[in-house]
Amino acid sequence: QVQLVESGGGLVQPGGSLRLSCAASGSIFSFSYMRWYRQAPGKERELVAGLIIGGNTNYADSVKGRFTISGDNAKNTLYLDMNNLKPEDTAVYYCQAQAPFRSYWGQGTQVTVSS
Repeated sequence: QVQLVESGGGLVQPGGSLRLSCAASGSIFSFSYMRWYRQAPGKERELVAGLIIGGNTNYADSVKGRFTISGDNAKNTLYLDMNNLKPEDTAVYYCQAQAPFRSYWGQGTQVTVSS
């Protein structure tokens, strides 16, 4: 059973930075891709960034140029570096990993951007 554990969320002022981590219980090479999603109160969950393992990345228009997704194969960890944070980035951020026959989700980590 694969487990994903997110960490790194917190309270940050507008313009600040955070790094989210998603630690997988197994090798990230076992996944075809990994993604970060977020869900703000009263809104639907939305895709923030995606990483094809060993391949390309993609980003939501709202975070392009501010967020960077990356993976560390040796640490079995997915990262999301978030810079120039805005109040509208406030949400619970979730990590998702796609294996051949099923998808796995983490429990989420809260990011709050406020002065």
